Amino acid sequence: MATFSHQWFSSINQIERAHWQRLFGDEPFTQHAFLYALEQSQCVNQQSGWQPYHLAIFEGENIIALAPGYLKSHSYGEYVFDWAWAEAYEKHGLEYYPKWLCGVPFCPIEGSRIAIEHSNPSLVYKYITELLNLHSKEQGWSGWHVNFCNLAQATHLTEQHAMLRVGVQFQWFNKGFTCFDDFLNTLNSRKRKSLKKERSKITQQNITIEWLQGMQITPEIMQLFCEFYQRTYLKRSGHLGYLNMPFFKLLHALMADKLVIMLAKKEDAIIAATLSLIGADTLYGRYWGASEEVDSLHFELCYYQGIEFAIKHNLSCFHSGAQGEHKIARGFAPVLTYSAHHIVDNNFSNAISDYLKRERQHINIYKDQCSALLPFKNQ
Repeated sequence: MATFSHQWFSSINQIERAHWQRLFGDEPFTQHAFLYALEQSQCVNQQSGWQPYHLAIFEGENIIALAPGYLKSHSYGEYVFDWAWAEAYEKHGLEYYPKWLCGVPFCPIEGSRIAIEHSNPSLVYKYITELLNLHSKEQGWSGWHVNFCNLAQATHLTEQHAMLRVGVQFQWFNKGFTCFDDFLNTLNSRKRKSLKKERSKITQQNITIEWLQGMQITPEIMQLFCEFYQRTYLKRSGHLGYLNMPFFKLLHALMADKLVIMLAKKEDAIIAATLSLIGADTLYGRYWGASEEVDSLHFELCYYQGIEFAIKHNLSCFHSGAQGEHKIARGFAPVLTYSAHHIVDNNFSNAISDYLKRERQHINIYKDQCSALLPFKNQ
């Protein structure tokens, strides 16, 4: 019978990078370097409401599982919305925070959230869920959450009585295209004309696009991108965004080979930029900012250029972030996302479980409705 033990860590730096990389591999958002950049830049700390509290599981002296974790004092920056749960707690005089969240801060990207290297993963999941359930009670957490895990992981966790939650995102898939026109030719006539017209507006406004990768991205370009990002966040949300210049500088220093910046230029002046990360077979469009509003520029830089890049580099998927029904008309298909949840209070847990069952039914209907709106010829 396997004998496991565990240890909590208040900093990613307390866990050897080699151990982390061995379990999580090369996907960008769960890399040691990405999480380190978030911590070192103070984007995640106790003051920001994201207190690092990572979990390692041992068999003997060997680390056989790791999970990036955070003690949360709010629900901002998660993209799986549980504000109503927190409000219900508050109305009954109970504290919803702190809660423990396993995930990547400010990142709605699906992936392995608990990395396990063991001959019997089910035993490890059983140990982890029992540990989290007990620790939640002992520490006074309202519960624990694993956000944007993959389906296999969600299945393992729900088998251990966690509650399953599903959502919908919109992603673009490369069907062996060799150029953008190949993609256009899969669309029905009306949508094809609409996309061509939208893209032509960029040319008509004398805007050119440039891609920069890796060390082509200079400190000055990264500084300018950050200014765009913060300016756009301030205009939209009234704050400068969750990320800061030290984060972007560290990201470039540690993960330059994973980065691509796309610049929009007008009369040789840079007016907008996106920052994306490159995975094994996916382009992840993550951050955007602009110095001025230009007709159709957001669609060009955040969607069409990502599609162009994915085609040119033979990437199978372009993941352009969280919500956005406007993506459907541009060929982004709805896909399900998964998260797992445990609430300590039995009364609330039962009520939330019932709610999630109904929500899943509505989400599945919504996904089918979105699929029916896709602009492809056979739709």
